[in-house]
Amino acid sequence: MPFKTLNLFFHFCRGILPLAFLVLTACSNRQVPEELMVEFIRDPEGVRIMDLRPEFTWIVPLHAKNQTACEILVSSGREKLEKDIADIWNSGKMIAPASCEVEYGGPLLSPDSRYFWKVRIWDEKDRPAGYSEIRSFTTGNPAGYATTANKFRSSSIHPLKLTRISEGHYFADFGKDAFGKLIITGISPDIADTLTVHLGEKLAAANTVDRNPGGTIRYYRVKIPLKPGQNSFTAELPPDERNTGPSAVHLPDSLGIIAPFRYAEIENCSFRLEKNNLVQEVTSYFFDDGAGSFTCSDTILNQVWDMCKYTMKATSFAGIYIDGDRERIPYEADAYINQLGHYYTDREYSMGRLTNEYFIKHPTWPTEWILHTVLMFWNDYMFTGNPESLREYYEELRHKTLISLAREDGLISSKNATDRIMEDIGFSDPGERIRDIVDWPPAQKDTGWKLAGPEGERDGYDMVEINTVVNSFYYRNLFLMSEIAGILGKTDDSAFFRRESEKVRKSINEKLLDRSKGIYLDGENSEHSSLHANMMPLAFGIIPAEYRKSVIEFIKSRGMACSVYGAQYLLEGLFREGEAEYAVSLMNATHDRSWWNMIRTGSTMAMEAWDMKYKPNSDWNHAWGAVPANIIPGYMWGIAPAEPGFAAVTIRPQLSGLTYSKIEVPTIRGKIVAEFRAKGKSSVYTVNIPANMKGRLILPDREAFELSPGINSLKQVHTVKTQ
Repeated sequence: MPFKTLNLFFHFCRGILPLAFLVLTACSNRQVPEELMVEFIRDPEGVRIMDLRPEFTWIVPLHAKNQTACEILVSSGREKLEKDIADIWNSGKMIAPASCEVEYGGPLLSPDSRYFWKVRIWDEKDRPAGYSEIRSFTTGNPAGYATTANKFRSSSIHPLKLTRISEGHYFADFGKDAFGKLIITGISPDIADTLTVHLGEKLAAANTVDRNPGGTIRYYRVKIPLKPGQNSFTAELPPDERNTGPSAVHLPDSLGIIAPFRYAEIENCSFRLEKNNLVQEVTSYFFDDGAGSFTCSDTILNQVWDMCKYTMKATSFAGIYIDGDRERIPYEADAYINQLGHYYTDREYSMGRLTNEYFIKHPTWPTEWILHTVLMFWNDYMFTGNPESLREYYEELRHKTLISLAREDGLISSKNATDRIMEDIGFSDPGERIRDIVDWPPAQKDTGWKLAGPEGERDGYDMVEINTVVNSFYYRNLFLMSEIAGILGKTDDSAFFRRESEKVRKSINEKLLDRSKGIYLDGENSEHSSLHANMMPLAFGIIPAEYRKSVIEFIKSRGMACSVYGAQYLLEGLFREGEAEYAVSLMNATHDRSWWNMIRTGSTMAMEAWDMKYKPNSDWNHAWGAVPANIIPGYMWGIAPAEPGFAAVTIRPQLSGLTYSKIEVPTIRGKIVAEFRAKGKSSVYTVNIPANMKGRLILPDREAFELSPGINSLKQVHTVKTQ
């Protein structure tokens, strides 16, 4: 319904201030910096910090509003620091607002040594707060630049349901699919015997693990020998040749072999089992389940969010973003979606950076996958505010843009790759070549791969040499490289990349846009227009204003004619152009090309494809299928860093069709909490942003409203527009 009036009210706990003013409500009495991190690590116990000039981060107490100065003390002993003795480094009072990624400034720290630190800040009135708690960390022994990996955590889950099927035959449901091991404990067999255990992700029928689940859905049959005098037994899983090969990410030996399973069926059990006798010992990267949350008036959207958020935690078991259990290989496109989902569900950045840097020397073959690398490095910088990784790998990122493939008009083709270019972008075998992918799986006509099905997920894409999807990604790479170069003080490079990006944008619109139809072709000399060729220019802001309507109409006519990966850019583009109603309808859809279909099918993690019929070899644990984990907070709620490290946030909600929603988004500066309620002709937004952060709330077709640390409330009154 059109807006006629817009009323603002901002209130303290005791009353309501005049409508024209924005005010802060202090909702916390915390007086000292909290939630300290060193090198992105929240709990450094058991972690080796691999930077001998580490960065320190803390959350500014809300009463301070904005930090004006800080002081960091680093000591060799806790007792010294308790007396404010900083024998390693005393920063003194540093006049600076930075509370994130503040670099250590003392003598180079010693390898393999333990240190203690604390921090205090001065508020916006130059009043000092108390010192934080004392935290410790231990350095590693890096040979050069290195990113610190966080630690793994294990948790013991008992079954939600345990059913005695018959004498000696039990069925256990642990509630969720998870990577781990099955342990039977608290029993004391009198004689040697052998249990038969069936572990799996899928049911064949009630209380029966599917022995032939299809695709790469996991099933294991394991024998467990029982020995008298022993009371704990582990189902030892065999290694999988494919996901333990040379290209796979190998787990630490201490973890052993783990696999995804939800169900356990136990046969030949001569003793009575209770729930506490069965343990699903789950492994994951360090993850805080309470960091991010979302709920709304749409029950389907709630379940989609829960599944996608859980996918971020469950698939983190390898310590680096991987494609799923089938290969356990990092792929750039998978990692891009995983990275954003991880950032929006937890205050965790080490895994994203480790993955980014892995791709510098371990690229994969698809052209567009290479073109995700710069995008991921940019995300790392915007969410953390730390430019170290950009600085360290700047030259490699130049090559990852694929600028060496450009012809005179700026457009690129993977056909132009040479041995030297392949080496520059990170390939070690001179015979390797990149190839355009557009989406996955392809149609049989493109590859002959029967498992892909006759149509695949490319919407009939015409795979011509000058490809619209590839060049849309290329434009985005050039634009971001201009930004990166500027951040690093490379002004000539910044100007160069900006000129090149404009050249590419102009060429795309002159040579790949069918102006008679107002939509994009799949590429040069093609006569076909696909969803992909139009949603990528939409997502990256390439389309001239006069063609946006026709492109959007075409996109909306195609439905979800892309894979779970392509949905990322389809939804990005739709929200970018204010098409929230259609975008939300795709996220809460109930047909077989939807996230609800994954849930209905029985998976508790995002699947590799919309349905097994669209990719019959797919798996049930693929983070690239968890797109709503970042789209809901980042695009539907529109919460995004406006400045590096969330020094400023933009909140641009597009909550089409919802009458209520509440979201919690973790950031490196603290948690953003936002709530929306619609009732009758009015709606209220309540936004709580942490201290030391600026904010803007932007509603459709309205001016931006400035946000202050603490609680901000905004009321909209809607009336029918009169003629």
